[in-house]
Amino acid sequence: MRRRLLIAGAAAAFAAAALSLGDALRGGSGQAAPGPVATTGGAALSSAESTVEQLQGRLRANPRDAHSYALLGVAYEQRARETGDPSYYTKADGVLHRALSLAPKDLVATSGLGSLALSRHRFRTALGLGRQTLRLSPTTAVTYGIVGDALVELGRYGAAFRAFDTMAGLKPGVASYSRVSYGRELLGNTTGAIQAMALAVDAATSEREPTAWTRWQLGKLYWSAGRIDAAEHQYRAALATFPNHVYALDALAQVEAARGRTGQAISLERRAIDEVPLPQFAALLGDLYRAHGQLALARRQYALVGVIQRLLVANGVKTDLETALFDVDHGIRLRHALALARRAHADRPSVDGDDVLAWALARNGRCREARHWSRQALRLGTRDALKLFHRGMIERCLGHRTAAHRYLGSALALNPQFSVVWSPVARKALG
Repeated sequence: MRRRLLIAGAAAAFAAAALSLGDALRGGSGQAAPGPVATTGGAALSSAESTVEQLQGRLRANPRDAHSYALLGVAYEQRARETGDPSYYTKADGVLHRALSLAPKDLVATSGLGSLALSRHRFRTALGLGRQTLRLSPTTAVTYGIVGDALVELGRYGAAFRAFDTMAGLKPGVASYSRVSYGRELLGNTTGAIQAMALAVDAATSEREPTAWTRWQLGKLYWSAGRIDAAEHQYRAALATFPNHVYALDALAQVEAARGRTGQAISLERRAIDEVPLPQFAALLGDLYRAHGQLALARRQYALVGVIQRLLVANGVKTDLETALFDVDHGIRLRHALALARRAHADRPSVDGDDVLAWALARNGRCREARHWSRQALRLGTRDALKLFHRGMIERCLGHRTAAHRYLGSALALNPQFSVVWSPVARKALG
């Protein structure tokens, strides 16, 4: 499911932005790429970790090397993605601005700041930086991805999809195919989304981490359509390619939970959070503990979600939408959660912003107002079981029995195990 708590971006396309910036990390600007992966104490470093060390050394030798500052900023963004440590965002911000102070028209630094703004959920800023990068180089494909990602979160879908199409025309590959897939998914074209993501898998086969990432994304599409066996196959293929790929571990935990193997699901989710402490992992682990009757452990994970969110905010990430959704789902300070949802919607007037606002209103008993925003959330024809569930519960709140059964039934028909928390509620409401 696309809209659980996130760190690296509001949509899966944001992670593709990190992949599309890989050319910069590999010296795609025409400068020499950093050397092979280094080792420390016999342990291999990740490519980005090695790149950081080498660029830091280069900058010690030449503190006015603007392009190395830009590349270092991109590498810091990748390290944030790899480790879940949001302090890398702050580091990236500093060195990218240093690069621009030395070379105001540096393309990598400007696009890097655009990608960073996406990761921090600052979408209007990202759009401005993306357009600035377009003026510097209108044929650089990654720029259309940044612009399109920002436009999606601002609810400007036609322009976003045109940007994705332009990107795919300029540079077919993992980053562009994954964005085309996401656009098709938003429009309810699950078959087309799967086809585009399969192209992304094929395009990524020469690199382990992008291959694992695309297989995870393909698995999520199968999962969202209720094809659990196909989803599991992709998640396990991701792990075979890149052991301990945290997103695949998290997704496989959902599969095990769907099959009633809660203990195995908990074990997988603990592995994921031990590798990279992301808020969505802590939230799901808490839900799994609660479903298993381990309430004290559940509360501990829910508290951890708050800690991680505060770290994100301290490093410039806007978390209003994710925090509102978590709090609403778990009955935490519902009036405050509604205020957060309204503020988030003003920043992100997307179908996801509409849906979270609708759900927050409904959980506060304001179901007539909620119905309007739920309609908006479904306006593209997106086949998202959670959005359909929210609409069904809103109709039920309004006493519209037939409509409630239609939407709740549609959610369960699409994916009977769409949520550890809410699938049982949907089944009970239909019973």
